[in-house]
Amino acid sequence: MAWNEPGNSGDKDPWGNRDGGPPDLDEVMGNLQKKVSSIFGGGSSGARQESSGGLLVIGLLIAVVVWLATGFYRITEGQEGVVLRFGEFQSISLSGLHWRFPTPIDSVEIVDMGRIRAVEIGYRENSRTGQTSSVPFESLMLTADENIIDIKFAIQYQVSNSKDFLFNIRDPEGTLQQVAESAIRQQVGQTRMDAILSVSREQVAIAVASTMQQLLDRYQSGLIISSVNMQDAQPPEQVQAAFADAVKAREDKQRLINEAEAYRNDILPRASGAAARMVAEAEGYEASLTARAVGVASRFDKLRVAYEQAPAVTRKRLYLETMEEVMSKNRKVMIEGDAGNNLLYLPLDRLIKDSAGGAANSLSSARTSSQQQVPVSDTRSVRRARETR
Repeated sequence: MAWNEPGNSGDKDPWGNRDGGPPDLDEVMGNLQKKVSSIFGGGSSGARQESSGGLLVIGLLIAVVVWLATGFYRITEGQEGVVLRFGEFQSISLSGLHWRFPTPIDSVEIVDMGRIRAVEIGYRENSRTGQTSSVPFESLMLTADENIIDIKFAIQYQVSNSKDFLFNIRDPEGTLQQVAESAIRQQVGQTRMDAILSVSREQVAIAVASTMQQLLDRYQSGLIISSVNMQDAQPPEQVQAAFADAVKAREDKQRLINEAEAYRNDILPRASGAAARMVAEAEGYEASLTARAVGVASRFDKLRVAYEQAPAVTRKRLYLETMEEVMSKNRKVMIEGDAGNNLLYLPLDRLIKDSAGGAANSLSSARTSSQQQVPVSDTRSVRRARETR
């Protein structure tokens, strides 16, 4: 039967209400004040025990509330929270405010997904001083041509899967370092030393990144390689001088090859142009000779036709044309006198050589006047030759 049920006058409700009506607020506050005063030394021993039990309950309630409040947690941007329940994976929380069962039931491992981590192979850098120190047992490797090379790599990586990162690998950084060293030794062992020192640095770094990613995916490590950079590659310190000389000789060889190619690229177009010009000139000369030969043959045919029609006139014409051509190239002039028998010889070539200044002008005028008389003498000579015949 309930405490405030009618007819049960022997029972008493906790609020001291005997008539079954609502409790009096003043009475409730008075009772609460009595209990508080009993806690601080007032009241009887029974009241003290009753108040101690009530405070214990209140304290427990407050402790439970505080304990439940500790289950709230916040995940910032670029992070993931891995919720564990009694150490077993439960869920993954993204950025924002979340709640989980407080410790020791649930726990949260926060993984920074946006952080770029780094591993150094072959050297270590002091973050305070900025100086680097070599690690020979990591940096010294054997190449494909059985040479020893001192090589250093800087590898950057990120977390791609927070669950795999926490549960599949005990020591992610140590595992990554061993994987990197194994991949680097594999690629260096397949490459010649000259190629690593000169032209294949980037190719080796790309191959190392690919091999590392394949191994990490096989281990389900939850890591992804961001970049692989070859910091330095050089022969061991004991033989650096000899290798430096070899590198200089190789550079000189390449320089000479480049100069020879440049010279070839300069000469070949000129030679091709000269050859094309000579071929064009030869073709033009051929066409000229062919046209001239055709013209001479055509002229000869016309002369033959004319000779068949008028032999005497044709012979005379040919003779006159031949004499005119021959005499025009001769500097010796023969002038016939008025008597008809005396000939005046003018050695123009000798006079030109001996004369100078104004004498040259006079000789040139004499030469002009003599050339004007040549056709007359030639005509008379031809006439005499014809009469002699």
